[in-house]
Amino acid sequence: MLPTENAVGPGRTATALGPWVDALLATVVTLLVMTALAALGLWLAGAGDLPGSALPAVVAATVLMAVGVPVQLTGGAAFLAEAHGGLSALPLSVTLLGALTLARLFLRPLRLRAVARPGELAGRAARTAVLWLALLLLLRVPAHRSFTISTGDPLADSLGSAFDAAPTVGFRTGLLPTVGLGLLWLAVVLLLTLVTARGAPLPPTLLRYRAAVRPAAHAVLTLLLCAVALGLLAGLVSATMDGHPRETLAVVLLALPNLAWLALGLGFGASWHGSAGGDLGLPMPQLLTDVLRTSDGRDVTLDLGALTAQDGRAWLLAVLVGLLLLLTGLGAALHSPPGLPLWRYAAQLAGALAFAMLLIGLGTRISAEVGLSLLGFDAAGGGVRLDPRLLLAVPLAAGWGALAGLLGELAARRLRRDTSATRT
Repeated sequence: MLPTENAVGPGRTATALGPWVDALLATVVTLLVMTALAALGLWLAGAGDLPGSALPAVVAATVLMAVGVPVQLTGGAAFLAEAHGGLSALPLSVTLLGALTLARLFLRPLRLRAVARPGELAGRAARTAVLWLALLLLLRVPAHRSFTISTGDPLADSLGSAFDAAPTVGFRTGLLPTVGLGLLWLAVVLLLTLVTARGAPLPPTLLRYRAAVRPAAHAVLTLLLCAVALGLLAGLVSATMDGHPRETLAVVLLALPNLAWLALGLGFGASWHGSAGGDLGLPMPQLLTDVLRTSDGRDVTLDLGALTAQDGRAWLLAVLVGLLLLLTGLGAALHSPPGLPLWRYAAQLAGALAFAMLLIGLGTRISAEVGLSLLGFDAAGGGVRLDPRLLLAVPLAAGWGALAGLLGELAARRLRRDTSATRT
């Protein structure tokens, strides 16, 4: 009996540890690829020149920002200076790569199955959440850092040196935001994975909803990824022609989806409002900065008209987005069950695109402000703010989604008839 028990024991142990190993692989690899992308992008942006070898700390803070955790800026110089501000923005290149990596690795152990028990999915999600949270809390340690900065004003810098009170700026992340927003990011990624991935297994009770939700959701996901791919192509071309390859590649590696999805929303007719002042060193294209920057710091509207006023070629966004929407409607219809009423195709894509527009709006929000006062005088600082007008953007996206779903199904019916005629 003893050899049998010994043979069974390790097998049971391996079976019990298997899901934990899967979760550990998924979380560690996800964090590593996010860290690598953030490090390369920040290095290209010039963060390697920060004093005190602050690059690793900035990288850690950037990865935390990529999962939605805001960064608070603090600092000072004895009794002479005080730094204040905060940064809430998603470096969506890092966010997107992390989400795609996590989704792929989470589904990898389930790739050969169409059905999964609710308890099994919940257990795998819970293990992933525990390990993911532990890694984020470890990442908070290097993300707390202070370093000396220049005010940009020679007189202020001289005063700081004379009184041995050179200004310092530090950044930190709160414990509760790290836990709450880190887990929320994970939950959203896993939920969207199960909804959009064609090979993702579902509990038996949800299989009947798969045909109604997944084709439209997958088509919209494809639309978002195509927008990023086109943005990547445009960024690489720009990097070879604009004379500033490092800055352009930094934008690509840190904020490509921010710009690509912002352009997608602008092509829908959506708008944002905000302002830009000072110099925060954020990786932003010049065209966007030109629209947002005003002499008096007042809010301006960012829409297709404002972009076209700066660059006449911006109207081509509307044409490109229209073509992408038609292809999205066709793709959703071809992967949906045939024979449904037309309004069903329209409603499904309208709902999926409206939800995507909501995520785009929330993901492209920017709230960044840095201030430094010395002896009561403002010595340096700047700010960028960009907020979506979701009450307009979401209904617009739903309307365009309904039209694309309708036209896509009409085109799909024509293709099905032509295919049937060719076979006969």
